Amino acid sequence: MMSSQLAAHATRMLGVLRIMSGLLFLAHGTQKFLSFPAGEMAGYGWTFGSAGAFAGIIELVCGALIALGLFTRPAAFLASGTMAVAYFMAHAPQNFWPLNNGGDAAILYCFVFLYFVFAGPGAFSLDGKLRK
Repeated sequence: MMSSQLAAHATRMLGVLRIMSGLLFLAHGTQKFLSFPAGEMAGYGWTFGSAGAFAGIIELVCGALIALGLFTRPAAFLASGTMAVAYFMAHAPQNFWPLNNGGDAAILYCFVFLYFVFAGPGAFSLDGKLRK
């Protein structure tokens, strides 16, 4: 009985996961390009001096699209691939263990976004509104 009650909310919770993941991903891009929030990477994107700066564009655009639930599957596919590349280019060479190389967030983003490619946007999405 408890399982069916929880399953009734699965689509809404998928939507909440998508929104929160998209907003957190977007924050990486806003820090690099809008210097908000302030921090070590503030303004770094404008240099276009490394792959990380170019990833900031994907973080901005795909983060916003994923949070809004607009073009969710293609945006999530691009974001997932970007995080896989980020992990193997920037984090994995530093240390084998993700916890020690700082890549645990990149791996988590990669697989959460990959899940959205298959599961879709869930509730509260512009994709769902446009489909109706």
